[in-house]
Amino acid sequence: MSSHALPTVVDPAVYIIHDNPEWIVPFTEALDRLGVAHVEWLLPETTIDLTAEPPQGLFWSRLSASAHTRTDPHVKEYGRAILDWLAAAGRRIINGRGVYELEVSKVRQHRELTARGFDVPRTAAAFGAEALTEAAATSTPPFITKHNQGGKGLGVRRFDSHAELAAATEEFAPGGANAPIDGITLIQEYVQPAQPFITRAEFIGGRFHYAVRVDVSGGSFELCPADACEIPRAGADDSAPQSPFVRREDITAQTPLIGRLEALLTDLGIEIAGIEFIETADNRQVVYDINTNTNYNPSVESGEQSEGRQPAVDRIAAYLAEALASSESPSPAASLTP
Repeated sequence: MSSHALPTVVDPAVYIIHDNPEWIVPFTEALDRLGVAHVEWLLPETTIDLTAEPPQGLFWSRLSASAHTRTDPHVKEYGRAILDWLAAAGRRIINGRGVYELEVSKVRQHRELTARGFDVPRTAAAFGAEALTEAAATSTPPFITKHNQGGKGLGVRRFDSHAELAAATEEFAPGGANAPIDGITLIQEYVQPAQPFITRAEFIGGRFHYAVRVDVSGGSFELCPADACEIPRAGADDSAPQSPFVRREDITAQTPLIGRLEALLTDLGIEIAGIEFIETADNRQVVYDINTNTNYNPSVESGEQSEGRQPAVDRIAAYLAEALASSESPSPAASLTP
């Protein structure tokens, strides 16, 4: 067998499809604690035999919108091919092809949220850098740019005037320092939080697990909570970065917005997600991002364990074990078509 073939095992296992080994370790350790067999499928530089049947098991897509910044610019296409191959064989996929299409398109996220009546930032999409100033013409400064295929705060910049944006458009052109991988840049209303934080609500099995308050007082748009993404806080000792992530005890499963978000996930067949929103001084709750390859902050997870609550990574492992045991069931993710 070619050394580039994706690894398989004889007995049914959890196959984790991903593009970033640094993000996977907490999940594989949690699966090990439960004794659940698992196999990692790291997509770049691999092959699949389209005449062969995929292995038996449960397939969990952890493919991210920012993969092209780490490994290979074509990871999105590799992921599409793998997920289509698995779906055609009737395999049980958590966050399958349709969900992946949502992950890699903020235009699509905006559409799905708007269609269900959520308050979202006013947004325009520019196809190519030359269209940026026209897309922003009806926006009142300040406004922000962001990449349609985002993650990690890609392309997110605040502009305080139209002239400032016009002077920076070349950065968004092919080869520019801020060029989007798919050529699409969003111009979006700048939503000012009432207090300097945003909230990320985490869902497992389509149900609320906990919400995390993310401090944005430093102005960073890098909101990845994983240990590998931790950023030292201003004035802190570089050897001991301070986490901006803290659990929000006041957000519960009974919070009205959370119930609406659970219904959204059910409608779209999304089983695991982190959804970000901002609360404004005029009482808006603005939902602006759906993450379907969500990570969990280690300091928050440690706090959950010390309080006698189940950390998210352990709940994920338990959910995967349950899904593996019933892997003959049809995938809920099929409800969201590519």
